[in-house]
Amino acid sequence: MFIQFTVKNFRSFKDEATLSLVASSIKERLEENTLPISKDLSLLKSAVIYGKNASGKTNLFQAMHFVKCFILNSSKDTQVSEKIKTERFKLHTGTETQPSVFEIIFIHDQIRYRYGFAVTEKEVKEEWLYYVPKVQELKVFTRTGQNFNLSKHFKSEEQLVRTNRIRPNALLLSVSAQFNGEMAAKIMKWFFAFNCISGINNQGYGSVTLSLAEKEKGRKAILDFLKKADIGIEDFSLTKTKLTEMDKTNLPTVVAEILENKKEVTRVDIRTVHKKYDSKGKVVGLINFNMGKEESHGTRKFFDLSGPIIDTLLKGKTLVVDELDTQLHPALIRGICELFNSKKLNPQNAQLIFVSHNTNILDKDLLRRDQIWFIEKDQFGASELFSLVEFKDKENGRKVRNDASYEKSYLKGIYGAVPCVRELEVKYGD
Repeated sequence: MFIQFTVKNFRSFKDEATLSLVASSIKERLEENTLPISKDLSLLKSAVIYGKNASGKTNLFQAMHFVKCFILNSSKDTQVSEKIKTERFKLHTGTETQPSVFEIIFIHDQIRYRYGFAVTEKEVKEEWLYYVPKVQELKVFTRTGQNFNLSKHFKSEEQLVRTNRIRPNALLLSVSAQFNGEMAAKIMKWFFAFNCISGINNQGYGSVTLSLAEKEKGRKAILDFLKKADIGIEDFSLTKTKLTEMDKTNLPTVVAEILENKKEVTRVDIRTVHKKYDSKGKVVGLINFNMGKEESHGTRKFFDLSGPIIDTLLKGKTLVVDELDTQLHPALIRGICELFNSKKLNPQNAQLIFVSHNTNILDKDLLRRDQIWFIEKDQFGASELFSLVEFKDKENGRKVRNDASYEKSYLKGIYGAVPCVRELEVKYGD
């Protein structure tokens, strides 16, 4: 389970910013929206992040996505000469020579881990791993440059250090997992399940839905999910077709180049089934639609999202979605929130973190104050992150009450994180 994520000196985040799913001491919606982990720790099942355009919402998502990708890929041979794909804060002289810093705290197999690293484009400056096997946090290893301090919990990695297997631009954790280090391999499983997807582009997660739909159980789960969304789909089917060399030549150049070295390429056609009515409103038959050509963008997106959502709920994973509400009706977003917050419908305690502009869900009957987060930029272009439960009114210093109208106050600009739009006009020519 996800506990918290911290980023510093990455894109629009100059200073340290932390997104936490640790439940605060407030009492609202305890049964539905929180999960007790221990005597002193309860976690939230979901969190939503708001902010005006260009405030840094996507940058927070990209920071989490970068951490996952770098951990999974930094040990690969293809990364030997590549630069580390981090981007420092560019609007201040003091950050130009400083590394980007990331830390994530999570629970896997009932053990809490705290892992982080500091990197430049050229090398890993620092790396650290701590864990809590019982009550006390213990050090697993720390790293400064190419100097490694391994505890007894990571002794099997001494051979990797002695033989210089860890490159300056690779993470010790990644290399350890590559060589079947026991603890590193366990942690790697959690990061494989930590799913960060874009709500704007289905590349990278549409395949999850197709893979799930290939099995009858998965197909039925997706169909049930679609039916409850009230988008008019009665059934759907998949048809696979092997592409010939002639088919490949008719593809767009960019796609053809990607597929060039693949021996076998399969095209998947999705057909949805709708009811057909006569003039009296009586069902007279069924008709097939081509998903890619005849269904709306919103329907296609919801279909693509169904796989990651179902997979996350079934396996108790954490799902992070940037721009979840793009092309989706507010009622669907609310329904997805209710699904993750539900004790009955989310028995595996899956978690959802998403970026949104949909203010309909700023509702005390749906979300706790600690589940609502805001990002805004200061006058120097640096992003700041804070939750509604932390917010204090600048005029009277009071915190937000649990009976306040969150949506109305947010749209009025009381919490910040909304654009200050002047009267728009168009000037053309002299």
